[in-house]
Amino acid sequence: MTNETWGPVREALITRVGRNNYLTWIEPLRLAMLENGVARFEVPTTFFGDWVQRNYADHIRTQLATTGQEVSRLEFSVVAAKPRVKPAAEVAIDTANPAKAARPLRNIAAQDDILPVAPLDARFTFDSFVVGKPNELAHAAARRVAEGGPVTFNPLFLYGGVGLGKTHLMHAIAHELRINRPDLRVLYLSAEQFMYQFVQALRDKQIMDFKFLFRSVDVLMVDDVQFIAGKDSTQEEFFHTFNALVDQRKQIIISADRAPGEIKDLEERIKSRLQCGLVVDLHPTDYELRLGVLQQKLEFYRGQYKGLQIAPGVLEFLAHRITTNVRVLEGALTRLFAFASLVGREITLDLAQDCLADILRASDRKLTIEEIQRKVAEHYNIRLADMIGPKRLRTIARPRQVAMYLSKQLTPRSLPEIGRRFGGRDHTTIMHGVKRIEELMAMDSQLADDLQLLRRLLQS
Repeated sequence: MTNETWGPVREALITRVGRNNYLTWIEPLRLAMLENGVARFEVPTTFFGDWVQRNYADHIRTQLATTGQEVSRLEFSVVAAKPRVKPAAEVAIDTANPAKAARPLRNIAAQDDILPVAPLDARFTFDSFVVGKPNELAHAAARRVAEGGPVTFNPLFLYGGVGLGKTHLMHAIAHELRINRPDLRVLYLSAEQFMYQFVQALRDKQIMDFKFLFRSVDVLMVDDVQFIAGKDSTQEEFFHTFNALVDQRKQIIISADRAPGEIKDLEERIKSRLQCGLVVDLHPTDYELRLGVLQQKLEFYRGQYKGLQIAPGVLEFLAHRITTNVRVLEGALTRLFAFASLVGREITLDLAQDCLADILRASDRKLTIEEIQRKVAEHYNIRLADMIGPKRLRTIARPRQVAMYLSKQLTPRSLPEIGRRFGGRDHTTIMHGVKRIEELMAMDSQLADDLQLLRRLLQS
């Protein structure tokens, strides 16, 4: 009876969760028992069951209800998969040294087709990624890796602020690899999920299974790696996993919100490994890129909202005014179309200003000198009191001049006003500090990188 019930329900879930998510998370489930409002499923790992419980339980209960089965709770039991016997073709023998034991050409986990991947967003493909000067190198590198062939850089490290396209590119690579190289075992997940599964393995005393699973993949993709900073045990395991995969010439793709060297509390040896490959910065969007994103989104909405008109100049207005990130920009256009559809009006400049008043106000937020001082003090690990105090030590004076320079560049405040915020200093002192930083930027690449990072953090 369980098979008769689960079969149709499972097939119906394809449209609810998407084909990729279905193949990864729903198709492997086996309904073992269905009674007294409880559905018990057999799953390959504890992590697998936990992920389905968090992300798909409601979908499963809803679909079961359509068959007359009222289920209030899902339970999961782990059933170990039978080890697969490797054919002879997958074993290589070192003929130059017959004394060496045979070694597998490809390490294949017991549950060969089941990897704890994060669900991929069907919208995040290369076709939907708008390319401009701020992200063209990142896009080209991602395209190269997505071909699935050997590359000259490993790992590929993508970094940038919120909403600049890191996760979009990561999903696009995974989607493309599934098409170009279906034979490859591609594992995509967030750093938080990596940590979660590692902790689960420790708790369940399955650490060897964890190691085997993560070191048997062909492509490892880890999003938001900054989240493992400060987690000593997780960093240790990540370090060894990284080395094992690189030694096997397996591709690694990492994303973070800042460059490896700027991630606080990340072990130096991990920073060093991450910097060995290609490190690519996704810069804040420029006007042309923002306008391109809006134009692409407009084509989609014209198909969704038939007959809804948008006046000339609205997209240009939004691209000029909303400069924070692409997510905010796309969200603004989504709201605008939904509102215009509900009230039955053309999308005009006046309508946009009324409908998006809160977003436009937030985008107009003025950066303060105090914010700049705090961010610079944090970056250089000095006290805020020293930033505005009298000390002239080089380790304090240089960050102070950086903060003066950024205050002049990023705020409309006059030199005397900036001087007052720096402990009552004279405007000539501020002028000297600004000029000194401008001179050093041309000679000191580290200082130039610091300024670029600080500017991005302050404007994100």
